[in-house]
Amino acid sequence: MKRRAGSLAQAWTQFGPGMLPFADAASDELPLGRLLRLSLFQVSVGMAVVLLTGTLNRVMIVELGVPSWLIAVMVSLPLVFAPLRALIGFRSDTHRSVLGWRRVPFIWFGTLMQFGGLAIMPFALLVLSGGGHGPAWIGAAGAALAFLLTGAGMHTAQTAGLALAGDLAPEASRPRVIALLYVMLLLGMVGSAVIFALTLADFGQLRLIRVIQGAALATMILNCVALWKQETRNPARTAADRPRPAFSEAWRMLMRQRGMHRFLLAVGLGSAAFSMQDILLEPYGAEVLGLSVSQTTILTALLAGGALGAFAWAARALGRGGDPHRLAAAGLLVGIVAFTTVLLAGPTGSEWMFRIGTTLIGFGGGLFAVSTLTAAMGMAGTSDHGLVLGAWGAVQATAIGAGIAIGGGLRDVVDGLAMQGQLGAALSGPAVGYGFVYQLEIILLFITLAIAGPLAHPWRRGASLAVRDKGFGLDQMPG
Repeated sequence: MKRRAGSLAQAWTQFGPGMLPFADAASDELPLGRLLRLSLFQVSVGMAVVLLTGTLNRVMIVELGVPSWLIAVMVSLPLVFAPLRALIGFRSDTHRSVLGWRRVPFIWFGTLMQFGGLAIMPFALLVLSGGGHGPAWIGAAGAALAFLLTGAGMHTAQTAGLALAGDLAPEASRPRVIALLYVMLLLGMVGSAVIFALTLADFGQLRLIRVIQGAALATMILNCVALWKQETRNPARTAADRPRPAFSEAWRMLMRQRGMHRFLLAVGLGSAAFSMQDILLEPYGAEVLGLSVSQTTILTALLAGGALGAFAWAARALGRGGDPHRLAAAGLLVGIVAFTTVLLAGPTGSEWMFRIGTTLIGFGGGLFAVSTLTAAMGMAGTSDHGLVLGAWGAVQATAIGAGIAIGGGLRDVVDGLAMQGQLGAALSGPAVGYGFVYQLEIILLFITLAIAGPLAHPWRRGASLAVRDKGFGLDQMPG
């Protein structure tokens, strides 16, 4: 009997890690419980992303009648703060404080800004749509302030939070820690997308106010729990008399690393290519395929689900010594297939093809994001995680903002030309503007693939994970 009990116990210990693919991200320095609690800041970021680029843009365009170009500008406003992520990361590396904290103050103030932006956002949107009693410019100004505050808080908290995770995690487990953090980001997106879809199924202005302000309260609670007793206080490390290099000097040293310029260019182009459809996917489903608010909000969950699978695959591959640049290239190839599938869903009227393409967009974009982030962390030294992760985040977020704004603007311009009959009778439907943007994204993904290929060469071995064979480039693609 004891032998059978021992066998069952041994089988159970093997069953647990198998069912929890990120359990091996834990270590003695960063136990799984503490790591999961730290990752809650990513849940609040994912919830805000769903609101800004998913639910709200559909509601404002279709239900509130706000022009899509104005929505594109509003959604891209948070990215105005994105170039400062490198400076935020550097300041968190070299922060001076008698309390001995480097990352905690930045996460805390980022949380306050995110909470404030979400708190005033629903009222500003209602005034913007003409539902208030004041002049329209007050609604535009209030909405711009709300989106900007929310974006600034997201960028500040996420940059410092990722840097804190890099400080706490041992080098051997960092790829799995990064993947786990992005899994929590996607779980936050999936969970909040489902909740928003259910609560907004019977849409009303009062319900919209409750949903957004509930998200503001949840942001404050989640980030406070995530922060609790994470960073050890070390006043000597943050002493006022401790020498701190200038940001410009630290930036020049970072840019001197071999391949850094090419890497950041690939990150920017790839991120822009994947993000141009961010505010167009749900309106595309509504106008071309006739999906409801609830059905289009679920598309965000499909995006997140695809990315979740990408993170699990990336964690396994990177944990076995895979090259993050090759995985990023694989994500680009998946993205090309994904946008082609979405394009074909319009003329065929296939809702399932559209959903499959949406899931593949999430998989390709997620694989590209987590792989480039892992490569960036591999380029960091022992104490400059904030700077290099801030540089990665600044380029990625700025490119995403530019992609969102350009995608919305191009869709409106091409759609206007099509409606006026200037593109010919064959190009006159509501899908023309969307199709133009999707085709442009495919072209950008091919260009990014050509730029990123040389990064997988053996001379990157010391800067990231091991590379065992030849680089990945266009010349090595099948056929």
